[in-house]
Amino acid sequence: MRMLLAVSWAGAALLLAQTGQSYTPKQRIDRIRELGKRDAQAIPALAAYLNDPDRDIRVEAIKAIVKIDTADSLAPLEKATHENDAEIQMRATDGLVNFYLPGYVVKGAITGTVVRGARQVKSFFSSRNDQRIDPAITVRPDVANALADEIRGAASMDARANAARAAGILRAQPAVDALTVALRSKNTDLIFESLIALQKIGDASAGPNVAFLLRDLDDRVQVAALETIGVLRAAGCAPQVRGALRDARNTKIRRAALETLAMLGIPEDRPLFQQYLSSDDADLRAAAIEGLGRIREPEDTPAIQRAYDEQNADPKVHLAGAFALVNEGKLETSDFSPIRYLVDNLDVRGRSSIALAYVTELSRRDDVVQAVTPLIAEANKDQKIALCSAFGSSGSAQTIPVLTRLSNDIDPDVSIAAARALKAVRGRAT
Repeated sequence: MRMLLAVSWAGAALLLAQTGQSYTPKQRIDRIRELGKRDAQAIPALAAYLNDPDRDIRVEAIKAIVKIDTADSLAPLEKATHENDAEIQMRATDGLVNFYLPGYVVKGAITGTVVRGARQVKSFFSSRNDQRIDPAITVRPDVANALADEIRGAASMDARANAARAAGILRAQPAVDALTVALRSKNTDLIFESLIALQKIGDASAGPNVAFLLRDLDDRVQVAALETIGVLRAAGCAPQVRGALRDARNTKIRRAALETLAMLGIPEDRPLFQQYLSSDDADLRAAAIEGLGRIREPEDTPAIQRAYDEQNADPKVHLAGAFALVNEGKLETSDFSPIRYLVDNLDVRGRSSIALAYVTELSRRDDVVQAVTPLIAEANKDQKIALCSAFGSSGSAQTIPVLTRLSNDIDPDVSIAAARALKAVRGRAT
């Protein structure tokens, strides 16, 4: 009986939508808003309104479909990304992201308030988005492909840039080719969003396609391009990165270039890192220490140890020193040990993101996971959650027993974080 009522409702609603042309635009909008208060059964009727010749009607239909936000919303939203209206495309795109990242439309999307107005759009793209879905979440191929199509040719540059941002948040691997082509655009926002998206997706094959931007005249683009080379570990681009460091027109670019070389960790750059060990700039000094830590030359250990032990040094220097020492094999867990220092800073404001990045990279090594494991018993809630994130991102099978235990933690937030990380690790193993 319940199924029969559902079918009857869907059929009746669809009929109303199909015959809606006999009603005024206001009446059709009122009907759409009423349908938007219902559940997924209203989707077919709302989807029918996407064919309405009145643009405002189609906008209201998209808003209602996004509001319902179920798996049934994905197909009509994907269809709407191929509209020839930029606002409808952006609303549909944000709706797709919202399904996989609940709350996005309210808190982070361009359509969360109003999409019209150059000032608001400019402000939106001026801020960097660091959101991304959990690695354990799988995005439907048709959704990822729709974003790729938008990046290539949406109705406006803003819509293309918004699609690039969405592709990064959803880690949409099928969009990589479209993103690399978009780097050749003359639109700064599209280029920037494409670079950040490539960082989030993490496809190393895209790295060489970024090199030409290392001499871009826009600081934001050049810095993002340098970051992308580092994140994707595009070692073949090292000569261009060195050129960017040599010719840096300001400190921000110089820091980004040295940090990129540090992430690449090429032995050839060891003298360069040693040169910056005594820099007065904490960021440059930390990058130099980090680079030496990745090169892992035993002769540099005393200098790294001195930086780590220096009392009045910037926390960035201490964190880089801790990372470098652990990477060189210093795995003891005494009170002032480097590995304990990294774990202790996983919940410290202003340091947690740096510590998490270091611990994530180090957790790819089984000996580091073994060393960190005994410290988990002393860790607080936030530190445990951070460790779950690090272990889940590292992909090391050595983390499975640890995450299995944490999935039974008494704190539900910790157990949920561990279960997600466990799913991600196992997913990579299959």
